[in-house]
Amino acid sequence: MSANAVVMEAARGLVGTRFRLHGRDPAFGLDCVGLIRAAFATAGVMIAAPSGYRLTSGRLDEFERVAVLAGLMMTADPEPGDAILFRIGARQWHLGIKSDTGLIHADAGLGRVVERPGPMPWPVTACWRCPDQD
Repeated sequence: MSANAVVMEAARGLVGTRFRLHGRDPAFGLDCVGLIRAAFATAGVMIAAPSGYRLTSGRLDEFERVAVLAGLMMTADPEPGDAILFRIGARQWHLGIKSDTGLIHADAGLGRVVERPGPMPWPVTACWRCPDQD
């Protein structure tokens, strides 16, 4: 199974996990950063997640730095299992994982991790892929 398939299935397994800002442990809740971190860890990719951030903060170069340090590859053509960064407001970012049917993300409004079918709901700013391990 490819690393991307492992990431996507891990994310799908987290659907229903409650939302918790700064959440890093599925037993207690996840936010969008925690979801990415937990799903990619199943493929052996450890992502150093920031802490103490607000919902309306961050810069694109910070996300890029974390992705590079984790060994993720930037891609322009999202595939299932890729981490996707969205700009959902003037100062607000959101992360999710592309699935084979849509998007898996931690939805603060619904209070849990969900899989949303269909096209990407927000403009895609960046996308990263887990390299396959040989």
